Amino acid sequence: MRRRRRSGQQVVEMQMGPMIDMVFLLLVFFMVTARPVAQESDLSMTLPGSVSQDEVVDPPDDQRLVIDARGAVVLNELELGAPGDTELGALVSTLMRFRKAAESNGADALVTIDPADSVAHQRVMDVLNACAKAELHQVTFAGG
Repeated sequence: MRRRRRSGQQVVEMQMGPMIDMVFLLLVFFMVTARPVAQESDLSMTLPGSVSQDEVVDPPDDQRLVIDARGAVVLNELELGAPGDTELGALVSTLMRFRKAAESNGADALVTIDPADSVAHQRVMDVLNACAKAELHQVTFAGG
């Protein structure tokens, strides 16, 4: 069954413009009156393990690793690797502490390797492996 339109009957149309204006006004009203949610980063708290220092401690610019002719590894005049030790555990732990101290001070952890002329290449590779285990990325060789 179809409905027939009577002659003379007006078609009612709904105006969309004022309705859209009202929606935007309501949207702006709610955005302005809403309170912002406090983010987690805005909460004040102190984390355990952070200690403030009274004076700034400047670590040395770089650590000097000397490999003498016997194959012993010396870090800043402290022997940390015997000639037969290929793992160099003491050197790795010392270099890790140096890297963490440099990172906490915002400095780069620099290491310079100074091998003697008669050192076997494998010993130099042992030291480079220890630097890699300590996650040191700025390793250079001393010239001369």
